[in-house]
Amino acid sequence: MQNAGDMTAARERSTIDIAAVRNMLHNGRARWEQKERIEKILASDPVFDKMKRPFITRMEAYNRGQRLTDRIYQLEQDLGWTKDDTVVAFSVLDDRLPSGLHSDAFEPVIIGQGSPVFLEKYARLVATRGILGCYLQTELGHGSNVAQLETTATFVPETQEFEIHSPTLTSTKWWIGALGKTATHGVLQAKLILPGGKDMGPHLFFVQLRSLDDHKLLPGIIAGDIGPKAMNGYNSVDNGYARFDHFRIPKENMLSKFAQVTEDGTYVKPPHAKLSYGGMMYIRSGMISHSGSAVARAITIAIRYATVRRQGDKGTDSLERQVITYPSVYGRLLPILSRAYVYVLLGRNILKSFNAFSRQLASGDMTMLPEMHAITSGLKVLCTATTMEDVESARRSMGGHGYSAFAGVGKLYADYLPSVTFEGENFVLDKQVLRAALKSSKSNASSLSPFSQYLRLLHGGQQLPILSWQDPAEVVLLLEWRAASLVRDAAETDNDSDTSITQRVSKAVAESFVATQVIEMIGAAESSLRVQDALVLKGLFMLYLLSTVEGSLTDFLTFDLIKGSQAKSLRRAISKLCQELLPNAIGFTDAFGFSDWELDSALGVYDGRVYEALWARVQTEPLNQTEVPEAYEVGGLQFFLEISSGLMVWKDSIKHILERGRRLAKL
Repeated sequence: MQNAGDMTAARERSTIDIAAVRNMLHNGRARWEQKERIEKILASDPVFDKMKRPFITRMEAYNRGQRLTDRIYQLEQDLGWTKDDTVVAFSVLDDRLPSGLHSDAFEPVIIGQGSPVFLEKYARLVATRGILGCYLQTELGHGSNVAQLETTATFVPETQEFEIHSPTLTSTKWWIGALGKTATHGVLQAKLILPGGKDMGPHLFFVQLRSLDDHKLLPGIIAGDIGPKAMNGYNSVDNGYARFDHFRIPKENMLSKFAQVTEDGTYVKPPHAKLSYGGMMYIRSGMISHSGSAVARAITIAIRYATVRRQGDKGTDSLERQVITYPSVYGRLLPILSRAYVYVLLGRNILKSFNAFSRQLASGDMTMLPEMHAITSGLKVLCTATTMEDVESARRSMGGHGYSAFAGVGKLYADYLPSVTFEGENFVLDKQVLRAALKSSKSNASSLSPFSQYLRLLHGGQQLPILSWQDPAEVVLLLEWRAASLVRDAAETDNDSDTSITQRVSKAVAESFVATQVIEMIGAAESSLRVQDALVLKGLFMLYLLSTVEGSLTDFLTFDLIKGSQAKSLRRAISKLCQELLPNAIGFTDAFGFSDWELDSALGVYDGRVYEALWARVQTEPLNQTEVPEAYEVGGLQFFLEISSGLMVWKDSIKHILERGRRLAKL
């Protein structure tokens, strides 16, 4: 078939050492081999088969999610996997699992916020999944505004207990992953109320939700699932609600590594007011890596399909043109590819920084807390918003076939979509980034943090770059100038008169920081790859930088950072880069190392035989298992209506519709 030949030819055109680039993306050959080994185990295990997944009900999806989770932990035990092996196993799955937040949020918060005495009692039980946890923060009436959460935890000195209570309907915990049916315990954000009624604001508490004997809810707790989500996203996760009716927990269940309440009800404040936000910062740090993985999957599928799809007038070879060769296609896809590379590497860098921050925090050093909060907030907004758009753009680039569930991108989009609202709604986080930027703008240049280095430009001494659109350092400086100019403008502007200033500042600040990281990525590539490979990869990173500038030309023109003629030359430079990078498009996507099992896409199969794969998938549709559908004669539900003439049976059937139509046609 021609499409398989087109894929083979595309791989032959690639000039990069795919294995070397792949090892760089996976942080070394050993990490790649670990991932490949574990992926092969899962792909060959019938429990992880995905062929029936598009056709299952929500209940079946939930049950399947529990089976997948249980199987991974069984493999961990049977094969002697390390904890890191297990983390890798979960990372290669494209399923959102019911108890995913146990390891992503519950356990890290327990470890980071629990006192030594508390950890002595519970840490091992949490680590071995002897209990399953969730993170109860969001409420029906409050999400990102943590300070205004309504659930209360009132200290009762007479019994040395906290009384957990949901005083209003809007105080109901809502959207909590694993709360609906799975979790036995949870970390609860609630307002700490001292004797006498003094409100000390949100604090963290360890709460048992269900019996460890029969899994029934404990008396005083009402909980359940909140129902299906938009586009059937997170279908296997039991996002839940919970209400507490004067529910008592022991005093020791307050996570008191930093803030404490003494036996007589005296409050011992933490060294920093936002220490309890560490769990959110951890999750936001991980979301950057998740964004890289999501956009990498989507762009791999889209580029592979565009490479073998032929459409348009026939050439001298009597073949229609490959879709990937149209400027309107590769001009959309290659910038997305560049963001995938940047976000994969950025995610690794941020997690490394967060781990360093956690070690400092454990030793009592709070100096990095404001910096890490600003970084994780800004990057969470930028990466989730951009990735959501990029995944959808990748799907749309595949035309009508991209709408098929078998394309593999629709589910990816549905599962990724809530990222822009959970763990901090993006527009709310924008305000936090703006506040941090305005505060930093009042600092001396010598005291600026790495995230705020762009503000040095407000203190003079550095001119606008002379732009050739070929030097990454010039473009990074330009992006820093844009961020600094916007912050200065925001400080002098009434926000009510410029309703978009908050979002523009947040985006500019985050993009300037990422740009500085890209310079480091280029350096790392030059030190670890062959000269020719590093040069090609530098072009991809340069495309990221130039596309970032193009995406906000209005701001650059508004502040006279570039001229109209430079905007035109920018677009010419982007077009030239795309043409130069196009021969390596398939090589770049192969370097992500996704197997066909991981992508689960008929249109993104490695060998390029997309039509055969799509045809085979269609044959698995349950409707195709019989020539005449059940709905022709009987259908599913029968509705009984009692009327004056007696009992009439209404049948939901194709046959009934046709017979009625024929009778009417004879009138």
